[in-house]
Amino acid sequence: MSTPTTTSPTTKVPDHPRPNVRWPKSWLRWTVAAALSAPLAVAMVVTLWSIALVSGSLAHGPSPELLVVVGAGLGPVRLGHWWFPLSSMLWCCGLPSYLATTFLIIAVVPAVERRVGNLRALALLVAVQIIGVIAGLGLTALIAVEGGSWGRQVVGTVAVGPAGAVFGLALAASAAFSTLWKRRLRVVLLVGLAMLALYSGLLSDLLRLGAGVVGLGAGAWVWRGHREARQHYTKPEARVLVALIVAASAIGPLIAAFAHTRVGPLSLLRFVFASPPPDPGTVAQICADALMARDCAHLQALLRLNGVGPAFMSAMPVLLLLAAAQGLRLGRRAAWYAAVGLNLALTALGVVLAVATATSPRRERLMIGPGHHLNTWVLFVLPLLQPVLIVVLLLLARGQFRVRAPSGTYRAWARRVVYTLLAVSTLYVAGSLLLSDDYQPVPHLTDVLTDLPTRFLPPGYLGANDPIFLPIHPVTTLLYEWTGVAFWAVLAAGALSTFARTPPLVPESETQVRQLLSAGGSSLSYPVTWSGNSYWFTDDRTAAIAYRVIGGVAITTGDPIGDHDSHKRAVHGFISYCQDHSWTPCLYAVGGDVAAHATALGWRTVQVAEEAVLTLGDLAFTGKRWQNVRTAFNNARKLGIDAEWCRFSEAPAVITDQVRVISQEWMASKGVPEMEFTLGRVAELADNEVKLLIAVDHDRTVHAVTSWLPVRRHGELIGYTLDFMRRRPEAFNGIMEFLIASAARDCQTDGMKVLSLSGAPLARFDRGEPPARLQRVLDLLAAVLEPIYGFKSLLAFKARFNPTYEPLFLAYRDPVALPKIGRAITRAYLPHLTLMQAVELTPQLISSYLSKRRAATASARAASNRDRGEHGVHPDPLATVENDLQTQGPSAPSARTTR
Repeated sequence: MSTPTTTSPTTKVPDHPRPNVRWPKSWLRWTVAAALSAPLAVAMVVTLWSIALVSGSLAHGPSPELLVVVGAGLGPVRLGHWWFPLSSMLWCCGLPSYLATTFLIIAVVPAVERRVGNLRALALLVAVQIIGVIAGLGLTALIAVEGGSWGRQVVGTVAVGPAGAVFGLALAASAAFSTLWKRRLRVVLLVGLAMLALYSGLLSDLLRLGAGVVGLGAGAWVWRGHREARQHYTKPEARVLVALIVAASAIGPLIAAFAHTRVGPLSLLRFVFASPPPDPGTVAQICADALMARDCAHLQALLRLNGVGPAFMSAMPVLLLLAAAQGLRLGRRAAWYAAVGLNLALTALGVVLAVATATSPRRERLMIGPGHHLNTWVLFVLPLLQPVLIVVLLLLARGQFRVRAPSGTYRAWARRVVYTLLAVSTLYVAGSLLLSDDYQPVPHLTDVLTDLPTRFLPPGYLGANDPIFLPIHPVTTLLYEWTGVAFWAVLAAGALSTFARTPPLVPESETQVRQLLSAGGSSLSYPVTWSGNSYWFTDDRTAAIAYRVIGGVAITTGDPIGDHDSHKRAVHGFISYCQDHSWTPCLYAVGGDVAAHATALGWRTVQVAEEAVLTLGDLAFTGKRWQNVRTAFNNARKLGIDAEWCRFSEAPAVITDQVRVISQEWMASKGVPEMEFTLGRVAELADNEVKLLIAVDHDRTVHAVTSWLPVRRHGELIGYTLDFMRRRPEAFNGIMEFLIASAARDCQTDGMKVLSLSGAPLARFDRGEPPARLQRVLDLLAAVLEPIYGFKSLLAFKARFNPTYEPLFLAYRDPVALPKIGRAITRAYLPHLTLMQAVELTPQLISSYLSKRRAATASARAASNRDRGEHGVHPDPLATVENDLQTQGPSAPSARTTR
């Protein structure tokens, strides 16, 4: 562990410059402060909405006359409107577009301004808009040369809106971001822009794509002198990239299927992936032709199935691909097989559809619209390349997906799928026969059985087969339309659950873990021996890391154990092991050495606890600062209470029963489930290595109890760590000081070196360093939880023993994973916390926190008034509150020490 910082709590902490924090007194002040920090974003929003109001364009966009003057397109180019690259970004095409664009500006532009500066952001925005629009129109001109419906559509339209410039600005600024965020931002934005251009295909989509590509190049040119060393994609990043591409290939056809704009070159894939209902206008044209009466009847039947259930069935291939993409993100081999199989099946279906369309004028008119089309074969061959390219990508990345589920997982899933198929089929057949009068025409058993397979296919996949019967009542409509939806939903949900199953872990010998713990570990390492932990070992078995996998997060139980020289290698190996299994590694409650090593790897750290350590070499309870301890000894002697060592497994029943009752009373007073993970419970007291120090009187009544975990170095016992701590409500004040001081005195007599009072979570000693943003969030969380768990009070209580302080850290690689890490740590400590308990606790916590804030504010205001009257000086109220929290003396806690 790193060298602890020795600071006596009674020693005055040197003054240090405090940040000039001014708390807003109203939302107006907060708004003004936010506006001043992002002037470009404010100017864009104000300008956009002001012009919309003045020109009357807010509801439906600019009028046709105004649109021709200010919009961007090939038409304005021919008219000589040289100003359109800039004027087109001052309008939007309607109120929804204004709202969406405003949200986009607020989400992107302020972050870019903070990163690159206001003037540079403005210059990039203008340059990207002008050059991006020109590049987009150049692409439009190339499309127009080819002809066809796409070329006719984009040539005859005009587009407005600043969204392309904002996307381009974000891609340009990404060059100044860290490697992780740069890759994420670029992949998400470029894939999204390309997807819209290929599937939707409007002029605005092409202009946004052009601006995005220009922004990417502009960023690379502006920050060309800040090139970082080339870093290879990690396994998690590669998996996310492949999963994102697979998901985009599924979502694109869905956009084309259910949007009104679908002229892009890949828009025909909507008939393969999503099988949307036919367009009513096209159906009307076909029905007007007397020679197509049969086709007309079939299309009208499909229109009658245009409900919610058929919509879900039409999108079912997309939903299955999205489920496979989630499995790919987690590195699952089964998801890889599913994605390859689905894309191959969709390729085959696309070939069948292309052949059928080429031989059917009605189907060709339905799919690509009426009129003459140049190179019609290209419209069908090009979309077929997408699933083929996805399969090629998956084959190339096959090595990234090796995570397997526990044995028997997929057999159990297959049984559930078969049972579901039998259940919904039986329900459909029996229900349809019982309610046969609610169909038209009335079906017989053979009709229902013949129709049954079609209930599990999207309506568009049925080809020219007309429905045998149709429902005319809500109940039969439910049976007819939702039978297939229920089956596929169970199949997809079951697949997602199998992807989330943790792979099997190899059980390790407890003896080997204890041997490594004896060789080397921190003073807080003993919980690695408790149940619920899994272990990762280095190849030479000289070091190990204990961890728990919760919600896809691998949380370490403190520092590595074993040979100290192997700890860095253990951290490297554990991170790689987690990446192989698609877990998010989280180095939790680690000391300074591991935190420093994680920082060197590019990780981030935040302090999550403060350990208090007593050095026993020259410890003596003399002087004013030990007055509380001496008073506790005197009170215990007057009441006839002694401190006795024992082991829970060897203690008589009269003692162990009282320990259980004291713990149960304490838990009942808290109203929350008992915490676990690194916190010992009564169950952990039975370990023969754990010693109890109890306060008992002459009648053998236990007044308080503490448990002590052994600390060893190179096989030698050098001290103990405080864990379990309970007291009776009626025990005298200071009984915990009596037990802890007695433990220190006895351990010193036995030649021990250290006594750890364990860690106080979410509490930290003020070292005079301004906290980072995440640290301030944790400080706020600690203040909210203080009424129940008393983290700050616990740290202040330990300060009575004049310890040295050792910070404990949480090390993480990806800030995006912090919410998931927080949930996993919460579940580790409170695995039995119910939703109802959490709901009941929330108002209590908020009320208690606000009461403390009001009391602290009133106290600070009173002190301010006194000082103003006496000295004419107005002190910092935040400093007063912080000083009060650091110097207050809490009553003897009934809570146990936590880590």
